[in-house]
Parts: sequence; C-alpha cells; structure tokens
Amino acid sequence: MSSDIHRPTFLGIHSRDEATQILYISSGCRQSMGYTPAYMISRRALDFIADPYHGDYPRIYENKEEDEDEANAYVMYMNIKTANGTPVLHRVTTFKCDNCVIVVGMAFPEAPYQDRHELEVQMLDGAMRKLNITREQRVEARGQRVPLYYARAQQIKVAFVLESPLATDATDARRQNGPLVVFVTGSVSRLIDADTSDLLRFPFLKLVAPEDIVLVSKFFERLAETPDVLFETFALLQRPRVIDGDVVVADEQNTRIVVECLGANVQDGVALLLRKLRTQAPPSKDTLGNYTKPKIHEVDEDGGYLTLSEIISSDPETSDAPNWSRLR
Repeated sequence: MSSDIHRPTFLGIHSRDEATQILYISSGCRQSMGYTPAYMISRRALDFIADPYHGDYPRIYENKEEDEDEANAYVMYMNIKTANGTPVLHRVTTFKCDNCVIVVGMAFPEAPYQDRHELEVQMLDGAMRKLNITREQRVEARGQRVPLYYARAQQIKVAFVLESPLATDATDARRQNGPLVVFVTGSVSRLIDADTSDLLRFPFLKLVAPEDIVLVSKFFERLAETPDVLFETFALLQRPRVIDGDVVVADEQNTRIVVECLGANVQDGVALLLRKLRTQAPPSKDTLGNYTKPKIHEVDEDGGYLTLSEIISSDPETSDAPNWSRLR
C-alpha cells in the first residue's frame, strides 16, 4: 500500500449534526476534488456525496449515550462529487468528536464509477470491537434495554489538526518545536489548561511532556511514511506555557495527562484524536537527570489496535475487513 502515500488526500472537519456544515478543509481538496477550500467552507458535506445513501451518513454520528465514552473512528468508501461533475471513489476515515467530525479522505480516481447503494462502515477503535453499525442493531438493543456495550465512564476527547510536519521551516523558531496547530476542538480546555484561541498556530510539541517529545516526534515520522491510521500513548503537560506572562509551572511540578492518540496523515496536514486515559504525577529523575517513568507505551500485539492496512485493502471489493455493516 506504499503507493497510497502519493494519492490525492485531504483533511476536513464538519459539524456533527444533520447539517454536516464544513468547518475546515485542507488545500488537498483541490487535487482530490477540484474545489477550492473557500468554495467548500460552510457548505454541507452531504452535498458532495454522490451515492444515493448520502442521507444515511449523518446517522453514524448520532448522539447515543452508550457511545459517548468512545473516541469513535470509522472507515468507509463513498463516491464524491468533483468539480468537473465526475464522481470519484474515496476512502474516508472519520473521527467522531464531541460536536464535530474529522474526515481524512483519499481518492481513487482510477476506480470505475459504480453506484454504491449501501453505506458500508467499519469501526476502527473501541478496543477493536467488531460492531456492526446498523440501525437494526440499535433498534434491537433499545428494545432489549441493553446497550451495544457497557460504557465505563465518559472520557474527554480532543481533536487536533496540525500542519504537515514536512512543512516545518528551520528559520521559524516556532516550527522548530514541531508542526503548528491549525484547528482544535473546544473540549481541549477540559483536557489541559488552555483553550482554542491560545493554541491556534501554537507548536504541538510544546504541549507534550518533555520525556515524551522524542516519542511523539517519531510518531509523526511514522505517520508521514504511511497512509495508515496509527496509535500511540503519551503524556501532555496539564499546564503548558501557551501565553507569555503566564505563571510558569516547572516540568518537575507539572501534572501529566496521559492520552491515547489516534492519528492520520495526509499531504497537507495531520489529524489527531486524543482520548484521556488518566492523570498522573510528573516522573522523577535519576542521578543523570533523565526522567524515570512507568511503562505506558508498550503495545499488546495480540490484544491491541490494528492499523488501517491490516483490516482493509485499497479495493473495497476484495477487502478482508470483518463485519462491514450495511445501513439499509
């Protein structure tokens, strides 16, 4: 799937409601669909779906109490209307946030057009629970008065869109601290002591606990080399210094917010969906001044997450993905 890295891609964000109003779209939409970002902003995402099932699309993100503890991510295939009127098949990966949806789109212009009368959805997270996202199941679950799964507790979820790490410029002191934030959901203030206005055009790595900066930098490198959705666990600073004049909390006293991160990279940006796991005290240092910390980054190869390439292929007709659902 290495050739997928060079496919036309884009990042978009739309409201999580029936209106599906487009709130943000990266410049990759020009190559992928032929539209300018200015044209697409404020229009409905639904208006760009060429398949007859497009009215079913918003139902994936309906407010369901039993879903709200999950940082839900889905992958689906759909035909997108392009500026020249030709429908083009796209693989769409979406991250469900509190009040919006992040969309990572990848175009397959060489695929012959075929009406897709059923919306096929695969859930990527939720500890890889192979759930069919069907209206029939939801109705059945409600009738039996049992949820699709038992929610542990509502968890804080925050979505970021960063500029591409490859766009960093050594002459820009801010970019030397990694890619800048270009979009962040308002729920960030419930995760760390910062709000949306503070973080726009702010280096993301300056939010990361110093002991995890190398880890996150390598995560960005991995994302830049693959079209897959990848996962990582790291810590943020609870009180990062985002405004000059703020009372500075030294790293040794700054509480850590451990998050699970689901990330996807396209040609002109990176989308991150962070879910809070826990709060923990800052790690101690050894005699050499190096941080000593609990092992929170180990991955269970058998029970952990799968990458996108492990559950789908570039051809939806030959995909090995289990339990693709059909919204009828």
